[in-house]
Amino acid sequence: MGSLGGGGFGQNGIWGMRPFDSQNGDKGKRKSPKSSGSSPASPEAGGRFPVKQAATAAALALTGDTIAQVRERWVKNKALQNQHPSDSHEDLTWSLMDHNWLRALRMASYGFLLYGPGSYVWYQYLDRCMPKQTAQNVVIKVVLNQIVLGPCVIAVVFAWNNLWQGKLAELPNKYQKDALKTLLFGFRFWIPVSVINFWAIPLQARVAFMSMNSIFWNFYLSSTMSK
Repeated sequence: MGSLGGGGFGQNGIWGMRPFDSQNGDKGKRKSPKSSGSSPASPEAGGRFPVKQAATAAALALTGDTIAQVRERWVKNKALQNQHPSDSHEDLTWSLMDHNWLRALRMASYGFLLYGPGSYVWYQYLDRCMPKQTAQNVVIKVVLNQIVLGPCVIAVVFAWNNLWQGKLAELPNKYQKDALKTLLFGFRFWIPVSVINFWAIPLQARVAFMSMNSIFWNFYLSSTMSK
């Protein structure tokens, strides 16, 4: 976004969601809608809000931010221990009591309200435009993911963070200072992840897969935005 809790990766995909095999031309093996009473309640049916994907993104965004905060406190207390070795036993107070819950809520709400639903709709759109899993389509999807979704995610998460902090006036400076650096780092991380995502992961599980990788990405984003 420690990750998916008890949902698991079983035959029904992530948190009981069906794999997306049938939408890649395997219609002949698909059962009648009447045989599944839960199909109308799926996130994509009727344009409903994708609660499962949003919750997955929120949980893993929260996980990434928690790791970032714990690391920051560990580094800070390590420095204090080096300066005052005799007081090292008093420096182990970097616990949940010191956790910045407002910062955690910022990241979790970004995952639930913006990244989860937005990326799910984006992957649906790409799959409708390029349903076949050919090498050419995978390359196109990866490129579009990096030049369209990547910049949008960075722009939105920076704006969301500054909005919560009441620092919208500082947003242009934040973009100028960190946006390009973050985008280039994202290229190195997300291009191989995107290849796997589009080539091997069913549509229903793509937000969860990308969100799991987002633990590391959100760790980086949270650290960058806290500077």
